[in-house]
Amino acid sequence: MNFLIVRGLLIPFLGTSLGAALVFFMKRELNVKLQNMLSGFAAGVMVAASVWSLLIPSMEMVSDRGKLAFIPAAVGFCVGMIFLLILDKVVPHMHLDESQEGPKTSLQKTTMMVLAVTLHNIPEGMAVGILYAGWASGSAQITEAGALTLALGIAIQNFPEGAIISMPLHSKGLSKAKSCWYGILSGVVEPVAGFLTILLASHVISILPYFLSFAAGAMIFVVVEELVPEMSEGEHSNLGTIMFMIGFVLMMILDVALG
Repeated sequence: MNFLIVRGLLIPFLGTSLGAALVFFMKRELNVKLQNMLSGFAAGVMVAASVWSLLIPSMEMVSDRGKLAFIPAAVGFCVGMIFLLILDKVVPHMHLDESQEGPKTSLQKTTMMVLAVTLHNIPEGMAVGILYAGWASGSAQITEAGALTLALGIAIQNFPEGAIISMPLHSKGLSKAKSCWYGILSGVVEPVAGFLTILLASHVISILPYFLSFAAGAMIFVVVEELVPEMSEGEHSNLGTIMFMIGFVLMMILDVALG
């Protein structure tokens, strides 16, 4: 695995780590409106990345199928959704509103909150990994610049997500150092998931379009299941929606201009 791929896999993790470190510079409580804005921005970036960086390349790679070029994108998208749905049911975790999902467990609340964010990060790491796998395989539809763009986009949306996990942990009584550490730990899964995806994809390059849409389906599931409800919490406000639009446009610009 060359330096460019390793760098790409680590960039999103860096975004999460820097975001988690904000706990050292912010107040104990994360303002609800600010949380809505951060969640909305992250959701916008993830939706745009799913469309421009994953679904469209997935269909372009099988454009020779004509009107049936949608099949790999549709099948992989649905399988990605099912994969995250299963994880959501078998992994115990807790959301920011302290609602719990998954099997009953004796795990501490802080651990379950970290697990919730870790579930978010799995499809993001997979998405970056699959793009680098496609580039390494020589696919004409995927460039190193495109893979790097996605990595940068994920890192940008991971920055507020890092704060979203570390700040609530601190508000629940953990020290700033421990809260930051847990936030960083939640992002470790991204380079790991990316690396494992590259290893797997290198053996099944023929179904790369399915892998691309699989990552997109998993990411959209996270957006609809977690981020959209989070950006709508509290009294009615358009702030989350506005930040969603800004995140979407920013990621679209990055993908088209750099990818």
